[in-house]
Parts: sequence; structure tokens; C-alpha cells
Amino acid sequence: MERRSFLKKTGVGIAAGAVAAPAIAQGLPEIQWRLASSFPKSLDTIYGAAEMFQSRVAAATGGKFQIRVFAGGEIVPAFSVMDAVKDGTVECGHTASYYFFGKDPAFALDTAVPFGLNAREFNAWFMHGGGKELLREFFAGYNIMNFPMGNTAAQMGGWFRKEIKSVKDLDGLKFRVGGFAGKVLSKLGTVPQQIPGGDIYPSLEKGTIDAAEWIGPYDDEKLGFQKVAQFYYYPGWWEGGPNLSLYINQDKWKALPEEYKNIIEAAAAEANVDMLAKYDAKNPDALKRLVAGGAKLRPFPRDVMDASYKAAQEVYAETTAASPAFKKIYEAMVKFRDDQNLWHSVADGNFDRFMQTRKR
Repeated sequence: MERRSFLKKTGVGIAAGAVAAPAIAQGLPEIQWRLASSFPKSLDTIYGAAEMFQSRVAAATGGKFQIRVFAGGEIVPAFSVMDAVKDGTVECGHTASYYFFGKDPAFALDTAVPFGLNAREFNAWFMHGGGKELLREFFAGYNIMNFPMGNTAAQMGGWFRKEIKSVKDLDGLKFRVGGFAGKVLSKLGTVPQQIPGGDIYPSLEKGTIDAAEWIGPYDDEKLGFQKVAQFYYYPGWWEGGPNLSLYINQDKWKALPEEYKNIIEAAAAEANVDMLAKYDAKNPDALKRLVAGGAKLRPFPRDVMDASYKAAQEVYAETTAASPAFKKIYEAMVKFRDDQNLWHSVADGNFDRFMQTRKR
């Protein structure tokens, strides 16, 4: 008798839940948006974040809010996503803001800058360290509402046709590198090239460029860079924790019901966490496969790191003097970074160093 009563109550609960879930969207409008990604479909990690986002929004609204995702180049070029969202050509986009640093260097601070924040630090700064307010103020000038929607964690330094034995080997090197890092590498004689992810392999294969960085082992293996370059360097000091962003046209955002706004924010937050977890889970095995297949794993020489850091400080001095927006955001970010480095040197840093040297 008690068992039947329990099952009856449980069945009622399930049925009520089944009715309540789509009821969230009852009385709300049916909406169809387009999302322009800057990334190729072949990458289930970085492109996949937009797919996860759109599926969560659809599920949470009972299918009333549909967002169709387009890969880089399908609806707008990969490096035109910001303008497309700003101008209302598309309602939203998924991109790396540092692609647009040529319009204003402050865009780079929404993704990553050389010797900047790692993934945990960026999320902490954005959510609880004043970063959100500073970046939202900046993006409002471009008619965009921005949300973090993915992070790769610290990236690799890239694939090189020749060995880098000292900073002199960077002189004259044609290097595909994303965003603001090109300004720093230019001071070392490197010739930076900004090329969309889907076009890197043929450029490296044909010798149009001498080296290329993308993200890390899992994506690099998928794109096949190990077939056309031998030396695999680390770390990508220009991307300690690059944030990927969801852009939404401000006018479209303001027109949404509050329920849909909350769903978008929650879906973007889930995609943000999922991308980082996916990279952390998949990169170790991919790195093992690459090394087993002949990739020559190398750290950047110390003189390269030291020269790069010095050049970065010169670029920051020049950029803060020229761009009030960059200066305002950068100085706040650096203060937060320095406090984080102090804290992590006490706790996580010591723990990680011990675990990395342990013997089983």
C-alpha cells in the first residue's frame, strides 16, 4: 500500500515537472536568431561551445527561442563577427575579442594579452573583480552586450618549421599569431600574420608562413599542424587564459523578455565552464599522441621569454599612453593579476609544483 502510494506520488511529481518545464516559455514570443561564429565546424571544442549554447536555450524555452549557429565564413567572415553583431547583420556572435584590437586595443583585454590573466583569474576578475563592469562599459560603445563563453586555458606556443634556439631566431619569422601578441613579437623582429583557424594549415603547408599557433594539442592535432611543422613550443605566453565571448546586439538584447535574458546568461555560463573542462580533459592524450608521432616538444628558451616580457612592457607603456579605454581596463586588470599571483604562489602554485614532481 505504501509502495503504491509512493509510486503514485512520484508519478504525479514527474508529470508536474514535465508540464512545468515548457511552461517557462508559455506566453513568451517565438524568436529565431542567427549566431555567427569565428571558428570552423571541425573543432568540437571551440565551435562546439556555440552549439551547446543554442541547444540549452532551445531546451529551456521549450523550443520557442531558436538560435542557428554559422561557422566562420558561412554567413560573415571570421574576423567580421564584431561588426556584424554591432550593425545588426546578425543578432549574436561567438568570437575572440582580440581579433578586433585594430579597431581599439582594449578589445584584446576581453580575450588575452601577453603575460596577462590565466583562465581562473579571468573568470574571477570578470565576475567578482570589476572586470564585467569595465568591459560592459567599453562594449556598450559598440552596441554589444558581452558574456564569457569559453576559455581554452594556457595555450601552446605553436608549430615552427625550424628550431628556436634564441631570440635571434625570431627575427624575420612569419608567424601566424592571434591578437595583441603581434605587437609584442614585432619588437623582436617577427612578422605577425592574423589568419583564421580554418586557413592556417594551407598557409603553413605552402610556406606562406614559417610558424603558427592556434590553441593546444587537441585542436592542433585535429587541424593537422604536426604534418607540416616539426617543432612544438610552449608556453603561449600571449594567451595564459584566453576568454571567448558571446556577443549580442544591444538592441536585440534590450528587446528580449527577462526570462529569455536569464536563460541566455545561464546557457553561456554553462558553455563557458564546459569548454575549459573539455580542453583539460582532451589535451593530455592529444599531446602524448603528437609526441609519439614525431612532434618535437620544446620550451621557449629563457632569453625568448625574457625578451618577450620586456617587449610586452614597452608595448603596454605605448598603448596606455595612446588609448584611454585600454589604460583604464588594463591597469585594473594588472592590479587584480598581481594579487592573484601572490595568492596562487602560496596555495595552488605550491600544490601544483609538488604534484608535478611526485613519484607514484
